Amino acid sequence: MMMIGRNWAAAIGLMLMTAACGASDTDAASVATPIKRTPITQSEFLPVKIEATIDKLVAEINESSIQTMQMAVLLKSLDDFFAPIATGANRAMGELGVSGRVTGNVLASTNASADQEQLMKLQTEQIKQAVEEGAEGIAITPFGEGNVAALDEAIAKGIPVVTLDTDLVSSKREIYVGILSESAGAAAGNTLLEMLPEGPPGTVLIHGWADPIWLDGVKRTQGAQSVFEEAGYKVLVHQSIYDDEARDVEVMRGEIEDADPPVVGLMGMFSDSYRCVLAADAAGVPDLPIVAFDFAPQTADFMRQERIKATHVQRQYYEGYLGPYIVYGIKSIGLDATKKILAPQLKDEQFDLGVDVVPWDKVDAYNAFLDEIGAEQ
Repeated sequence: MMMIGRNWAAAIGLMLMTAACGASDTDAASVATPIKRTPITQSEFLPVKIEATIDKLVAEINESSIQTMQMAVLLKSLDDFFAPIATGANRAMGELGVSGRVTGNVLASTNASADQEQLMKLQTEQIKQAVEEGAEGIAITPFGEGNVAALDEAIAKGIPVVTLDTDLVSSKREIYVGILSESAGAAAGNTLLEMLPEGPPGTVLIHGWADPIWLDGVKRTQGAQSVFEEAGYKVLVHQSIYDDEARDVEVMRGEIEDADPPVVGLMGMFSDSYRCVLAADAAGVPDLPIVAFDFAPQTADFMRQERIKATHVQRQYYEGYLGPYIVYGIKSIGLDATKKILAPQLKDEQFDLGVDVVPWDKVDAYNAFLDEIGAEQ
């Protein structure tokens, strides 16, 4: 059984005791049954192509010889943005576990007071502990480059590693599952572009990220920026002041008022996108079209008021759900065979989940879909 390390806690994931307590592969094979996925009701937001890829992977696993596996899923958190990832991972671990194939835990830090560097060190300890306790596969939302050495040590021992949400391209991880930041940013940019006045001049203010300390944030911002610049608009990138909303809004207000040519639209790239509405109100231009990213409660509220015209939501549930299946697939049918199945969404070892585009008048329908898959945010 996987133990819980210092400052870490297990999610509500299933832990099957049979293999963890020492059952042989032969015993496991005798009780293994075909994997049965939890059915999901049809919805306009259901990612049909991704679902088809998962179905194919599960079918291939079911056709392969039974392999038992102890797995660790290590998340940054079990709350807020990461809650749907935990839901998906727990569901996949449960389906693999009931079929007699996988044992393990979904784990996350419980040290709310730790900073990024401390959390990265704690996660590195958890990686090493998981390996010491017999983990044969790891799916992880890494904190940063400080995790690379421990993950590469695990990979060198034949333990497959799949990164979720945040990639570590400098590591030897087998596959990354999540959005491709630049293309996701471009998708959001194209949504707003359709709402802008016909042709420039005009300035588009992007509430985004320019600090290279967070490369994915920079790439997402640049993806949107390139769309507007190619269309002839001037772009002003506002660096999010994430930990100070009042200051963030005040700085944006000044940027809107001083822009030349005038601001014709606002684009928010992260969960604090709703601040664009506050800044537009403060600058006295409440009618500017605003497009957001993620699905924070404030964003949903402003969408219901038609203040935010659309948002772009990451498919966190599918990040968590795919992680264990891909890790197990690598063990069961091999890395090359797994990549071949994932090929429709796989680019340079990165599985692109894309984003859900949610218009303002579909908020409740989207919430119903999230409720159906257990991925409320």
